[in-house]
Amino acid sequence: MKIHEYQAKQFFKDYNIPVPKGRVAETVEEALSAVSSIEPFPLVVKAQVHAGGRGKSGGIRRVNNIEELRNAASELLGKRLITPQTGTEGRLIDRILIEEVLDIGKEVYGGIAINRSKACVAVLMSPEGGMEIENIAERSLEKIFVETIDPCIGLRGFQAERICYCLELDRSYLKKASDIIMNLYNLFMEKDCSLAEINPLVTTGRGELVALDAKITFDDNALYRHPDVSVLRDYRQENPLEVEASKYNLNYIKLKGNVGCMVNGAGLAMATMDLIKYVGAEPANFLDVGGGATSRMIAEGLRILLSDEDVKVIFINIFGGILRCDILARGFVDAARTFGISQPVVVRLEGTNVEKGKAILEESGFQFMIAEDMGQAAMMVAEEIGRLHYIR
Repeated sequence: MKIHEYQAKQFFKDYNIPVPKGRVAETVEEALSAVSSIEPFPLVVKAQVHAGGRGKSGGIRRVNNIEELRNAASELLGKRLITPQTGTEGRLIDRILIEEVLDIGKEVYGGIAINRSKACVAVLMSPEGGMEIENIAERSLEKIFVETIDPCIGLRGFQAERICYCLELDRSYLKKASDIIMNLYNLFMEKDCSLAEINPLVTTGRGELVALDAKITFDDNALYRHPDVSVLRDYRQENPLEVEASKYNLNYIKLKGNVGCMVNGAGLAMATMDLIKYVGAEPANFLDVGGGATSRMIAEGLRILLSDEDVKVIFINIFGGILRCDILARGFVDAARTFGISQPVVVRLEGTNVEKGKAILEESGFQFMIAEDMGQAAMMVAEEIGRLHYIR
């Protein structure tokens, strides 16, 4: 789960990580009244959306007086900000953050993420802050330094100090940088984060080290332990179909293609995506109903797939384990009768009672294309996409 920058900075304050003075506003009037509690002009106005690349897209503006602040707030609030991470639909700006402008010296990067290949937490730091870490890695991988943390021991003081040496900061900042990384690690662990990032972390003319920007992502599976975090979820920043899917414990991710995919299990989902792309087609989404899917979840999943206007062909790829194939097929047919299906549907079933499941689909009266294996199913999908293009 993502949160806004101003919410992340509140967590930073709680964990003694310095941030600029600022206030969030949802109206122009609130923006103007915020001035009295911040430093005098100039100030910076920052659109609060769940996407990076705001500065280059016009979502971050410097204002030098009250009139410029009024104009910036009027122009941003209620608009949709399009960045490289939002797609062409953009994200609604319904609140802005007004902050003091700092006398910035050096900008560095600091972040904590999960290293899944090593099943541990990793601290990442770079002396080149202010840009996306992916760009730094692509251009200057030697500028990224990683400290792997033993989950049974945690981050030790000497490790924090060691990795801070890579930041090329004046020695007077090393203790402050080390303390910030330790505090960021404590926040990461105590709040079950999957990412905590400061980019940039800046030195100031007053000799301070301040988190100029903040990004925190939380592990959805641990939210039940953090009601204070759950209430911060902003559904308006998320894809409506993804929000709808989450109500039924379905994992739905919107993509840019035209093949709607229903699978059960993350591994099978990845394999299905690979197969679709291998045969030259493009997934419009992937909808993972999980390893213990019920007939109700299958039906709701189908309804959500049909709600996606980009979906031209549906690919059902299910391995029946706990959920038997015959029960799944019966639920799928009932859902098809309820919601109606106009798109071609390719089905690949395997697992418990697979023959009974296929028989139910064949006798349903719908023209399901039933594949014997994943390879054949992928080719059927590609042929249907090709046929649709030919018809146009």
